[in-house]
Amino acid sequence: MSEIPVLIVASAEFMPSYAHPGDAGADLRSRERVNIGAGQRITVATGVSIALPEGYVGLVHPRSGLAAKHGITVLNAPGTVDAGYRGELAVTLLNTSNIDFQVNIGDRIAQLVIQQVERARFVVVETLPGTHRGEAGFGSTGIK
Repeated sequence: MSEIPVLIVASAEFMPSYAHPGDAGADLRSRERVNIGAGQRITVATGVSIALPEGYVGLVHPRSGLAAKHGITVLNAPGTVDAGYRGELAVTLLNTSNIDFQVNIGDRIAQLVIQQVERARFVVVETLPGTHRGEAGFGSTGIK
């Protein structure tokens, strides 16, 4: 799959695009000007809708520069765009810093990664096969 139908809800400048050859994520842009207060979250429209084929998913990831420089991240990262969804893509941004952050129209706010997925067939069993890890969960491997 190399072509994804895109409906431009706002204008052509909002077309998802790759910044560099070989990039996995296509930049999504804000179609609105919003202020994200310190510690606040807001859902921002991107100006595009896409038509993913069955068997594919769009994963919305934070942009590393926004996260590292300004504390802006995608709240439910990665956000999931299901193949059947046809509405405008929107991104819920979270300001983890103690300073308000201004998002302007056209700013790159997130990255969209398209991946092929396989649907599982879940089967009830009496016990699960064993592994060396077993049921050890959060923090079970330590920090060193």
